[in-house]
Amino acid sequence: MRPSQHFLALWVLFLSAGLILAGCGPSVEAQSTMTSNAITASAFSWTYTPTLTPTSTSTPTSTPTSSSTPTSTSTPTPTSTPTITSTPTFSPSPTFNFPKVTVNKTAAACMWGPSVAYLYGWDLRAGDTGTVYGRAPVGTWLYVYMDRVGKWCWIARSVVDLVGDPNTVIVESIQAHLPWANNLYAAPENITSERQGDQVTVSWSAVWMTQDDDNGYFLDVWVCQGGNLIWMPTHMENQYSTTVTFTDEAGCSENSGGQIYTVEKHGYTNPKDIPWPQNR
Repeated sequence: MRPSQHFLALWVLFLSAGLILAGCGPSVEAQSTMTSNAITASAFSWTYTPTLTPTSTSTPTSTPTSSSTPTSTSTPTPTSTPTITSTPTFSPSPTFNFPKVTVNKTAAACMWGPSVAYLYGWDLRAGDTGTVYGRAPVGTWLYVYMDRVGKWCWIARSVVDLVGDPNTVIVESIQAHLPWANNLYAAPENITSERQGDQVTVSWSAVWMTQDDDNGYFLDVWVCQGGNLIWMPTHMENQYSTTVTFTDEAGCSENSGGQIYTVEKHGYTNPKDIPWPQNR
């Protein structure tokens, strides 16, 4: 068979197969319906996802110039206005005027206690001035600061002219007012007391001192007389005077008693208590 005849035979065969397949498949109308249904079904299964495109919105900010006046957008909180009150005026209290003294004797003495029984302090001259800061609980002795000598001491009321009321100052405690307690010599030992009625005798052992230092002893004693407790400061002249007798009656609400010191020219030793026999 020639080539042209062979080609013609193949073409006839292919066309016949196409007709046979066409006769077996759906019609044109059926195909059109199937295609439409397929598209619709697919549409129900889709999920629409939008594509977001961000949009930038700028907020203009005004920058005030030096000539512009900025305004505050915040709401101010109201505050209360204080009520002005008048300021009180204080009147200063008057300054207390301590009594003043002027020595009226050619020679006077400043003592270390409110009695001539105490150690002598130093000389005062007529015209010396001072200020009264205290007074003795008994008697009229004054505790003063003397200007010329720059010292504190006790002075008798009888040797000064006084300006002011000494009763306005405090009652100063009675004690041996010295800058220090003396440690060169011992305090008295073996102190005893014996009562015979209203008489009480106090005794002690002698304390040795050099002749230059020797100023004996000092007894700071309170006794009952006339129903009142009386202060009886007593000075014994030298180290050999070791006995003294006091009148001490019954009838006081407080006990009698006292202390004893060794005394030398520089000062007093620490005191020792006297074992006093009571009489009520």
